Amino acid sequence: MTRTGVALRLIAISAGIAAVSGCGLRLQGREAVPQAFASACVEAEDRQSDFFQALSRSLAASGVRLERDCARAEATVRVSRDEVKERVLSVSARNIPREFELTYRVEFGVHKGGTELLAPRELSLSRDFTFDETILLAKEREQRLLEDSLARDLAALVMRQLAAL
Repeated sequence: MTRTGVALRLIAISAGIAAVSGCGLRLQGREAVPQAFASACVEAEDRQSDFFQALSRSLAASGVRLERDCARAEATVRVSRDEVKERVLSVSARNIPREFELTYRVEFGVHKGGTELLAPRELSLSRDFTFDETILLAKEREQRLLEDSLARDLAALVMRQLAAL
């Protein structure tokens, strides 16, 4: 390869790197959390829900120290609603459900001391999935995986909102 070819190749690679870095592309990873969240407590009725677990993992991965006692935490994330609903979208000629919509809805707010940092707000995500009674176990597993995926996606949305504080 000639020097000109090598030089052109280096210029093309440099231009490509500059274009990608300048467009706002960012590798997926931890969300930055403000200093107000050096320690936090997540308050929820159901501490075993998929959303609670996903949010707790996300906070911990971002370097937030999770406190079980909310009095010791700098900030409190209150989850007032955490529910999954299933709705039939279509049925077969024999009146057997064929398609469902799965909706995961959460409501949360953030408090620091007596100050409300983030007013209670609701987030929800939905996914459709088909149903077939001949492969019942597989479809139940698919539904469970969808619920877990929706919970992780909602936790990521909450983390983005916390990072914007």
